[in-house]
Amino acid sequence: MFNYLEPPNAFYEFERIYSAEQWAKKQRWIVDYLTEYQPDVIGFQEVFSVESLKTLLHKAGYHYFAVVDEPQVIDEFIYKRPVVAIAARFAINEIAAVEHDNDVAQTIGLSADFTFSRKVLRATIAMPHIGDVDCYVVHFKSKRPMLEVEQTSQLAPEQHIIAHLTADIAGGWGSTVQRGSEATLLMLEMIKRRETTQNPMLLMGDFNNNLIDGVLSHLLTDSLRSVSAFDSKAQLAQYCLNDAWQLFVKSQKTTATEFIRTPTHYFGASSSVLDYILLSCEFDTGYDDSFYEVSDYHTYDRHLINPEFERDDQSTDHGVVMITLTLRC
Repeated sequence: MFNYLEPPNAFYEFERIYSAEQWAKKQRWIVDYLTEYQPDVIGFQEVFSVESLKTLLHKAGYHYFAVVDEPQVIDEFIYKRPVVAIAARFAINEIAAVEHDNDVAQTIGLSADFTFSRKVLRATIAMPHIGDVDCYVVHFKSKRPMLEVEQTSQLAPEQHIIAHLTADIAGGWGSTVQRGSEATLLMLEMIKRRETTQNPMLLMGDFNNNLIDGVLSHLLTDSLRSVSAFDSKAQLAQYCLNDAWQLFVKSQKTTATEFIRTPTHYFGASSSVLDYILLSCEFDTGYDDSFYEVSDYHTYDRHLINPEFERDDQSTDHGVVMITLTLRC
């Protein structure tokens, strides 16, 4: 949502307040996207004004809406720590904030007071034909270094560079550890929930990381080192997640080289895929008992690669990922 905060409130700093015109543009951009693409379920990140978003979505036909947290107010009108949200056209039967296992967290070296940087939302939604689906919305820790250099004029130029280099290296690694730990502990809770309910799973959001570079690759674990593939394949599939993009390519019955995945974020001259939708085996055509196939995969990025000021001035800095699920015959 890129700082969805109703004026006259400010996000992070005193002067960051939308004008009435800017706020109207931001709301119009959201409604225009929903009107054009008509998603049935949609996850949001960077929500400050929860009630405003709920009202906007209700008018757009989304009568089910949920959050599990609230932003932090650091002054009377200055906000930080936005939250995630979910909206749906189908009934939301259960809502919860995912709680991680403290014993596991400490076993893998995390502190006793470890928390997710943003609370993870789980909404159990009554989907057509398949029934209750556990939908998770995340906004994993950003790559912004956790350490900051204190602004001072006492440092010599070389010392200034060294201080920033130290902060970038150590602080960047700290953010990586946080992000990877969030994904790990969430995955364990998803497995635990799956074992209890057998509900299909859907995980979506801003991962702030490429999914396959090692930090988050365990979200796609599909084999076990200590168990033979023959013995574990059927059981393991029940607890694994699949990248919706790969499922889409598979459904097209062609080679992946014929498709080019659209980036969801641009930074300077570089681009990357940071936003994902992951699905359990019920949405994988390679699984005999699957209900749906991923028949389309679309990244909305017009506002990033071909923006128009009047239309996109107050949009978002990420591409919007959307998939279409088609019932298998």
